[in-house]
Amino acid sequence: MSEQSYKVAVVQAAPIFMNLEATIDKGIEMIEEAAKRGARLIAFPECWVPGYPWWAWLSAPAHNLKYFAAYHDNCLSLDSPAFQRLCLAAKANEIFVSMGASERDHGSLYMAQFLIDDSGVLVKARRKLKPTFVERTVFGEGDGSDLDVSQTSIGRIGQLNCWEHLQPLTKYALFCLHEQVHIGAWPSFSCYPQAYSLGAELNTSVSRVYAAEGQCFVLAACAVISPAMVELLAETPEHHALIAAGGGHARIFGPDGSALCEPLAEDEEGILYADVDLAQITIAKCFADPVGHYARADVTQLLLNRTATRPVQERDTQHIEIQSEPERCLSDPARGNDL
Repeated sequence: MSEQSYKVAVVQAAPIFMNLEATIDKGIEMIEEAAKRGARLIAFPECWVPGYPWWAWLSAPAHNLKYFAAYHDNCLSLDSPAFQRLCLAAKANEIFVSMGASERDHGSLYMAQFLIDDSGVLVKARRKLKPTFVERTVFGEGDGSDLDVSQTSIGRIGQLNCWEHLQPLTKYALFCLHEQVHIGAWPSFSCYPQAYSLGAELNTSVSRVYAAEGQCFVLAACAVISPAMVELLAETPEHHALIAAGGGHARIFGPDGSALCEPLAEDEEGILYADVDLAQITIAKCFADPVGHYARADVTQLLLNRTATRPVQERDTQHIEIQSEPERCLSDPARGNDL
């Protein structure tokens, strides 16, 4: 039986940049604070552990190689003690946690979101399907299994990272899974000030429109770039012109697109809170359900492949049945006579 009404928390804060353990410490403090305020769910920004790799936007990849080793070593692995600490914090505080992290999987990194339930169990580990622009110099891609909505005791929860919210078909995939609470993780909006598409006005609007399109609650967590991060990353006047402290624009929206709390100043760290009532979704859906009564499947449809695709698939050769030559010929698609 799902809880219908509860409080949610959304983080607007800077990580302890490229420091895994210190960022986990800070994250646990915020989890504890949110739980004390009565929140049942807390959402963290994109790649918050150990921080979004802003250096990828400032210089050529050859220059940025100097950051890779330290960044890689401080990313979060599912089988690590640091991840276990997050799970224990969720359990101890009886709160759901959506943690945005740069995930380390052996030699590769992925832009991940980890949903942990209030008993400390990992509900869903997902990866961003397609890293955006220069992010592809740092991260690998997700696959169809990363488009998912999890049934939990506080409703059906989905997650996306940053500009995944600008992909219409990706959004529609989660809408069709009947998402009720959506967690949108964003990095900060203070890089490339000359690019309107990367700024707060557009991307905050994207979160609001997502809520209205999908008739769901949207928890838009957003990180802050700290002065210490700027000092570390900005080595030249050109760098300083491209990145600045601040950029935090966390928000919470209702299923009709309305704002449910007042935002913080963009350079202010803190936690936003709002009350969620899943019954409000019913009213919003009666106006326009994009995967129900408001859809036109006879005109447009989504082809959705949610299969996990891994580079290695093991095959148990001891249990392979060997067909006789006539049987193989009848069922061999390569010969164009698949029956």
